[in-house]
Amino acid sequence: MAAEQMADEGQGPAARPLDAVDRDILRMLQTDGRASIRSVAERVHVSRANAYARINRLLDDGVIRGFTARVDHERAGQGASAYITLKIVQNSWRTVREQLQALPGAAHIALVSGDFDVLLLVHSPDNRALRELVLTKLQSIPEVLSTRTLLVFEETDLDPGPGTP
Repeated sequence: MAAEQMADEGQGPAARPLDAVDRDILRMLQTDGRASIRSVAERVHVSRANAYARINRLLDDGVIRGFTARVDHERAGQGASAYITLKIVQNSWRTVREQLQALPGAAHIALVSGDFDVLLLVHSPDNRALRELVLTKLQSIPEVLSTRTLLVFEETDLDPGPGTP
């Protein structure tokens, strides 16, 4: 696919460079997205006003895209997970992406290079629902040329470690 086809629209200007305090704030919020401004300020040794302003700047610049809960999918009734690779019609990324975003259980979508074009992570209640998603929903998208399903037997979310921005 052409590089201009891969680029996302509306990205806006590049974010300002991050300093050590910004990186510390990011690490802290990645570990605990519910941390108070006060605790962030204390941990990174800045005033509350400075911490508040920095977090807002990181949000405004799109560095922080939002705050979410990390979910145990099995306990949440989504016991079957899979990575699905897709080969798609050239120059159809934007169209396919919109359709993939609407799929039940779609958790992550990436345009990639290599032997396939798209990597999709899905969570579903069970293998029957996963089969339905792949055979009925995915393969009915006209721009999808082929799929390969990789079942996830076990997964572990990684906490950001030292040196992670």
